[in-house]
Amino acid sequence: MVVLDSTIANIALPYIGKDLDIDQANLSWIVTGYALAFGGLLLLGGRLGDLFGRRRVFMVGVVLFAVASALGGLATHEWMLLTSRGLQGLGAALASPTALALITTTFPAGPQRNRAFSVFAAMSGIGAAIGLVLGGWLTGLDDELGWRLTFLINVPIGLVAAYFAPKLLPDTDHHAGKLDLPGAVLGTGGLLALVYGITRTSNTDPDTVTLANPAGTTYGWGDSIALGAIALGVVALIAFVLYETRARQPLMPLSIFASRSRAVAMVSMMMTPAAMFAMFFFLSLYVQDVMGYEPLQTGFAFLPFAFGMVFGATASSKLVSKVDPRYLAGTGTILAGTALFAFSRIEYGAENYWTDIMPFVVLMSLGMGLTFVPMTLVALHGVRAEDAGIGSGVLNTMQQVGGALGLATLSAVASHYATEKLGDLATSGTAGPDAGLQAFADGATHAFLVGAFMIWAASLIIWALLNVKHTELATDEAPEGVHVG
Repeated sequence: MVVLDSTIANIALPYIGKDLDIDQANLSWIVTGYALAFGGLLLLGGRLGDLFGRRRVFMVGVVLFAVASALGGLATHEWMLLTSRGLQGLGAALASPTALALITTTFPAGPQRNRAFSVFAAMSGIGAAIGLVLGGWLTGLDDELGWRLTFLINVPIGLVAAYFAPKLLPDTDHHAGKLDLPGAVLGTGGLLALVYGITRTSNTDPDTVTLANPAGTTYGWGDSIALGAIALGVVALIAFVLYETRARQPLMPLSIFASRSRAVAMVSMMMTPAAMFAMFFFLSLYVQDVMGYEPLQTGFAFLPFAFGMVFGATASSKLVSKVDPRYLAGTGTILAGTALFAFSRIEYGAENYWTDIMPFVVLMSLGMGLTFVPMTLVALHGVRAEDAGIGSGVLNTMQQVGGALGLATLSAVASHYATEKLGDLATSGTAGPDAGLQAFADGATHAFLVGAFMIWAASLIIWALLNVKHTELATDEAPEGVHVG
């Protein structure tokens, strides 16, 4: 539900803007507002679960998510919809790390936990792909009601999850301790500022929207507000780290990074989702704008990703008890990078989905399935039960911030090469009515190329530095003997 909501509203944005009279520049905040609240509050959500009980916080999170979704589906004004997206992000920040922590503490190390994490990883990939399918289908049902259904569909899911949680999930200990408020302010504020600055670089500047340029141009990395927010975020996060080294009951025990294997897993789980989110973003635009697919067709074009993710995650969960994580995740990242490299070679005018798109969507999903399960196991392995929530929160934060940073960076790459291509076409006198599409295609393929090297860099880190053995993951002993706390 949480991952699905990151993509389901994308296809509905034009209909939302028309129905609620939201201008083009502010439409992006429907996506950004969710990402800001989600990414910025994850650490706080993870620690609240540790202190006050993960089942309780999980239930609060999914109920808040459901209520916020209802508010969004019934919104009659722009402020109502944007408020609901922020509340959805808060609900996701409470539910997501506590859900991952509940898996860690409920299932013992070994085959049971491996299978549980494979299902969790598969749901993440399926959620993103199904979100596009549902978004296209629901939006197409009715011009006015369709976009509202993309929010309202979460209401029954969230309420059913909250109803069954006390019946099916074990209650976790309520650990004694106080919430680290200074750390919460510095950490949450720093992440919010950093994510805001990063996302602003790829948002549209309303002053550049004209009849000749209806899409406008992005603020870019030279925007003073974006750079100021990033700088503020970096300063706040440095202050957060310094404060946490002295706090008696820190929001984030820094010893979570004391294990080299865990640190490698955290860093790789920041880099790989960045490339995956970029694949969804640019490829969904490519098949619609360049290949001429309808929204629902676009959703179905990504359906093989869901099947490949399930297969890869299932295979990974079985192999991780026999094969060291380095070989599984290292191979997975090589495959995913190869898929992005293949997308970078797509020629403008390519029309055959079965040969130009589908094989590499499947390859990408297999790579992600092989990577996510062992890296999640390593990242949370050896974390004490009372710190499982914050461990999950850190992992989720790395993924969200990494995704935002990667997408903003690759958007800047795409914008640079698209502008350069337009200039070349104009200079050579070959600019025709499809010059804009040619330029976009050139920018997107360069973004895929940079994304490939980004994920191969993660692969290099995994192969060089990850040394935890598969036999260690069969117990609850920390890699290299290091525990959090």
